[in-house]
Amino acid sequence: MSGKKRSKPDGATLTAVKPEADEDSRNLVNSLAKGLRVLEAFTAERPELTLSEVGLLAKLDPGTAFRMLNTLVMAGYVSRIADSKRFRLTLKVTDLGLHAIGRADLREIARPILRSLVGEVNEAASLGVLDGADILYIERVRAGLTRMGVDIRIGTTIPAFWSTIGEAMLAFLPPRELARVLALKPRPGGFPHKPMKRDEIESSLRGVRKCGYALRDSYFGSGLRVLAVPVLDVDNYPLAAVSVAVPQIQLTSDEFRARALDAVRRAASDIARAIQASGAVSAIA
Repeated sequence: MSGKKRSKPDGATLTAVKPEADEDSRNLVNSLAKGLRVLEAFTAERPELTLSEVGLLAKLDPGTAFRMLNTLVMAGYVSRIADSKRFRLTLKVTDLGLHAIGRADLREIARPILRSLVGEVNEAASLGVLDGADILYIERVRAGLTRMGVDIRIGTTIPAFWSTIGEAMLAFLPPRELARVLALKPRPGGFPHKPMKRDEIESSLRGVRKCGYALRDSYFGSGLRVLAVPVLDVDNYPLAAVSVAVPQIQLTSDEFRARALDAVRRAASDIARAIQASGAVSAIA
């Protein structure tokens, strides 16, 4: 997120959300845009907010923030926390997202396979799909409760060219589709975008396509080493990709490859066969 930081009375800081500009404001419904900014103010790091905090983060005056929150409470997307002046999102927001992406079938197929993969390599495993210029994480299984590196969750999006899962998928896209995806602008979010030149991206993707997997240290500075394999259909088109991650201090790249590559390849192959058998391709198209 971008914008000016203002100090709270207790010394903590909040970063105000900067609304995206539009070339023609006549095509916008401003009240809807404001309501969406209110929803986006809530994050995993800020699950509960006061009215004033919502106003600051969504760049709304107190009166507008009050009306927006009341409307969202009435619609069931936000709830008031009893005996406090704080608000939080409800599970209705999650339901809306899951209905919108329509990928429950793929998650159901992948979940037991990812669990088995984690049991075999004893690390974190994820499944992601392309969503415009981004990778959308639709399933994630960890070996334990300890969070590894950055907070990747179901629903997290990361620019595709900057994620190992994204590289595993982009490398197998047809040339025209790859060019189209790389021309798109990643959505704004909580993860910074690493500047990369087009020739750097394409050179990296050629290497991934040649060996059939992506393996590198995370760009997030999280101390993780990530290996990803695409889930390919019968025409070698990437439907999704599976990844596993390990702390860099735990294994070298060669050791990680030797330990995990075969298992991740089997998981990707099993998911591809299950998709074909269930006819679930339409759920991720």
